[in-house]
Amino acid sequence: MARRPRLSIPGYPHHVIQRGNNGQPVFKDDDDRARLLELWAEYSRQEHVAIHAYVLMDNHIHLLATPTTADGLSRLMQAVGRRYVQYYNRRHERSGTLWEGRFRSSVVQSDRYLLACMVYIDLNPVRAGMVAKPADYWWSSHRHYVGQVADRLVTPHPLYWALANTPFARDQAYVALVAAGLSSAQTAALSESAMHNRTTGDSAFIDELEKLTGRRVRPGAAGRPRKREGNGDPRGGSAPRSAQM
Repeated sequence: MARRPRLSIPGYPHHVIQRGNNGQPVFKDDDDRARLLELWAEYSRQEHVAIHAYVLMDNHIHLLATPTTADGLSRLMQAVGRRYVQYYNRRHERSGTLWEGRFRSSVVQSDRYLLACMVYIDLNPVRAGMVAKPADYWWSSHRHYVGQVADRLVTPHPLYWALANTPFARDQAYVALVAAGLSSAQTAALSESAMHNRTTGDSAFIDELEKLTGRRVRPGAAGRPRKREGNGDPRGGSAPRSAQM
């Protein structure tokens, strides 16, 4: 059975996760990390994708980005993934795959989850025990948002600009958001939605996307519908139960 096309909607933010194959590291040193950021900068401009937040972990990456075209995000990830693997294999004298298949992504409801998703991304190194606080980790967008560096890769989302009227006030407002952290429910929603290519949002938001795209967005049970006993019409079977968001 053909894989269902990944949901990608122009003008909406997407939370992206890409992991190393079999959990293997995808960076050996800071030169590797710098090269991936260079490729993101090059291809995000080419494909017109705004990168709002990111973090480079040892064996996976997170990205929060808004494409302007339906295939822009996929084209960005495919081009960067291909170029980076070529670079990585050549530099480290290896061959074969590096990434775990296709990247995973989730369309994010901006007003409810976008800032939470940024905090989630920033806190990855802290949750992994790599640093005590996000500002201690150099390979994420966090330091840009708290005024420590100017990261040309980052395009802040309008909801970030709306936090306050001045740069210093925005920095402080965002520091407070990160310090407050996330609830376990928020963390689970953001993680599970991205890992399973599900929408991160409430029922009204999902209704909006289904009307916009003309396709089912709510997750359903896997497999074909069961046939009704006594006749061969699969349409008479029970409807698949919705999976929990």
